[in-house]
Amino acid sequence: MTGFAQTLQHRVSVQVPSGGVDDSDDCGQPTIDWTEMAALWADIRVAGGLETIKAGAEMSVVKASIRVRYRSDIDASMRVVHGTTIYAIKAVLPDLVGRRYVDLVCEVIR
Repeated sequence: MTGFAQTLQHRVSVQVPSGGVDDSDDCGQPTIDWTEMAALWADIRVAGGLETIKAGAEMSVVKASIRVRYRSDIDASMRVVHGTTIYAIKAVLPDLVGRRYVDLVCEVIR
């Protein structure tokens, strides 16, 4: 277990939507309140970026894999925050056999 634990070098916050709505953003859209569910050590690996064009504007999508110790309470409605980077969780891939880790397939949203 020591080798796996040594790769968890990033302190992250797993957050859940708290149901409340903050003020509006610059475009007048309501913003969602987020509450920290857990502070965890993680291994963050950026898989790369993908540039696409949507509605005539170029967009850049950065995908990442975030590995944390095994938990059963993380789902795709949550997000991960590391410093100023916010990751939307797109899929949760648990290690069902060894129950050592959970891989979170994420996209950078800010």
